[in-house]
Amino acid sequence: MDNDFPLREEEIDGYVKIDRYNPEKVNRIATHYTDILEALGEDPTRNGLLKTPERVAKALQFLTHGYDLDAAKILKGAMFEEEYSQMVVVKDIEVFSLCEHHLLPFFGKAHIAYIPNGHIVGLSKIPRVVDIFARRLQVQERLTNEIRDCIQDTLKPIGVAVVIECKHLCMAMRGVQKQNSVTTTSAFTGEFARERTRNEFLRLITASLD
Repeated sequence: MDNDFPLREEEIDGYVKIDRYNPEKVNRIATHYTDILEALGEDPTRNGLLKTPERVAKALQFLTHGYDLDAAKILKGAMFEEEYSQMVVVKDIEVFSLCEHHLLPFFGKAHIAYIPNGHIVGLSKIPRVVDIFARRLQVQERLTNEIRDCIQDTLKPIGVAVVIECKHLCMAMRGVQKQNSVTTTSAFTGEFARERTRNEFLRLITASLD
């Protein structure tokens, strides 16, 4: 994160709320949103909208804070030597991102696997990598490739597999307005290019533990 981000913690009913934001950026973005509200025909000085530009500015900083984080560094900080050579799968990772074309959300799940080649990584770091790339202005196709490439380039595994399934509000709320459509993207390296390995991965991410 930016070094000048202040940290504010508030405890409400046992829930600790942590805000990180850059006041200069907040003011700059908020000024533009005041103009946008006026352009939409609204009155930015009315009660309900008085703090909306500031709230939107803070929300946008949170939703794009992945620009300030290094996904490879996160992985390297939790790499361990281990002679495990079978598939490691982390599935049903929640994904929330913003489409760069309309700044509308898309959301869903990511399923990721890798086959270690002398090193494993702390399991929580894989969802962290997903979040780092998702918290940027994105398209789902690039997001899928960035996650794959980061894991492959950092861990140097025998192979990486990434499948992402998302609903896009730019399709549901505008344009074709198809509320139930789901977009699936995939990216594979190494051993996952083989049909047998890829099919095993796909079977594992669709299997139920019940």
